[in-house]
Amino acid sequence: MKKAFTYILILVNTAVFAQLGGTKVYSFLELPVPARSNALGGATMAIWDKDVNLGYSNPALLNPACDKQLAFNYVNYVADLNYGNFLYARQLNKYGTFAAGLQYFNYGKFDGRDEYDEETGTFRAADYSLNLSFAKTIDKDSTLSLGVALKTIYSHYEVYDSFGSAIDVGLTYHNKKQFTVSLLARNYGRVWDHYYYTSEKEKLPTDVQIGFSKRIPKAPFRVILQYDQLLKWDLTYVNPQDQSSDIDPFTNKPIVKTAKQKRNEKVKTGLDKFGRHLTIGTEVILGKNFMLRIAYNFRKGKEMALPDVKKANGLSLGFGFKISKFHLDYAFSKYALTGNSHTIGITTNLNYFNKATK
Repeated sequence: MKKAFTYILILVNTAVFAQLGGTKVYSFLELPVPARSNALGGATMAIWDKDVNLGYSNPALLNPACDKQLAFNYVNYVADLNYGNFLYARQLNKYGTFAAGLQYFNYGKFDGRDEYDEETGTFRAADYSLNLSFAKTIDKDSTLSLGVALKTIYSHYEVYDSFGSAIDVGLTYHNKKQFTVSLLARNYGRVWDHYYYTSEKEKLPTDVQIGFSKRIPKAPFRVILQYDQLLKWDLTYVNPQDQSSDIDPFTNKPIVKTAKQKRNEKVKTGLDKFGRHLTIGTEVILGKNFMLRIAYNFRKGKEMALPDVKKANGLSLGFGFKISKFHLDYAFSKYALTGNSHTIGITTNLNYFNKATK
């Protein structure tokens, strides 16, 4: 019983977080962590701002304004799971911006039992990633930034352990008109030590993304668009809950469709495949100290939907504001009918305290 439950945890790690593939390890790396990112559906890899949390989404977004910023984010995930991160950044003179962070995913504490239902003690399950990031501008106008993040990953489920490493590489362009575009390759690496012996090469949750953001002139909001999985077009999968419209329910024979119906169906299928890559959102900037956020992740909305229940799956929203020396952020994410997630983030700058003591 104890070992069987641990195997289930390993399968959870490889499959539950995303329908895409279902055979990848360290899937917790795909989850957005900072509250700002969760409020925007994970679409924060192309926002140029004075926020160290953006460096988690894309290391190329780290900049001198992030110097001595310290951030903590906590996510109350579905089914009593929780995860979060710590992040700290420093500007290394003219060399660039460095950040270090620890990301974790906590599955909780479990009671172990053997095949005779006898107690064998308790055990825990968790994933960790130590992230070291560096970013530097690579042109004279400081509009083009290159960032790299190195991830050291450790996973522990009862007596089963796994160790791996991964790298993120991001490239960001931004200008004075507050237009930003980023290209990012995430989670490319390998597993060095497996949970159990296997001759198969386990895959990490790799992704290539492109994102855009634009602050609208003379308007208090920013428009955000992100396109995930650039290297894989078809993100659909066979859903046994979907009712096929190709078979007549009365005659049980294939339905003969007209050429127009086939064209319409092909267009609908193409739009569905395209939409599963997209996340769109906006930030409403109500002054220097308050911001509203809302976004919609189309793939999450599709994958978490139920046939007979129409809910706002894939929708996320939140806000951020500053009180004294602290920036506070909150996010609400809608995953499924009863699967809601709440995120709280706290960010401060140690320079605030240094000034206060002088």
